[in-house]
Amino acid sequence: MTSNQFMFFVFSAIIVVFSILTVTSRRILRAATFLLFVLVSTAGLYFMLRFNFLAAIQLTLYAGGIVVLIIFSILLTSQVGAKLEFPALSKRIFALLAAASGGILCIITILQFDFIMAPVPMESTNIVDIGNSLISTGKYGYALPFEVISILLLAAMIGSIVIAKKRKD
Repeated sequence: MTSNQFMFFVFSAIIVVFSILTVTSRRILRAATFLLFVLVSTAGLYFMLRFNFLAAIQLTLYAGGIVVLIIFSILLTSQVGAKLEFPALSKRIFALLAAASGGILCIITILQFDFIMAPVPMESTNIVDIGNSLISTGKYGYALPFEVISILLLAAMIGSIVIAKKRKD
């Protein structure tokens, strides 16, 4: 077994274990921390594939930004020590059926797909092209979608804080 294969199995195991812990944890701050481990391990897989730019975006935007936003929202609503209620048996059965059918669908799709390597010419990209596309608002630009998503995330955070801080009287 090569070191790349070993690291792939390590990152994959971390992703699987901490994904399960994220959705099964009854403490919300622990679930957010487990999600951080999943996102950092995904960035590790991107680095292994030599998708350095995608890995950097994964670390800065998701692991650095979104998880910090989630943790900030949890701490702001002062629900750190709160335990989530245990779901009813019917909800657990439905979740298990949904997860199993989704897994079976993924496995069937992967096994039926004919993976053929298509000869695609490599385009040379440099950091100037990437930077221009990130700040561009025209075709193939990312500035406008980024701003729309940031407004959506801000609205979702404000809404969740308002719901969490709503008085009981």
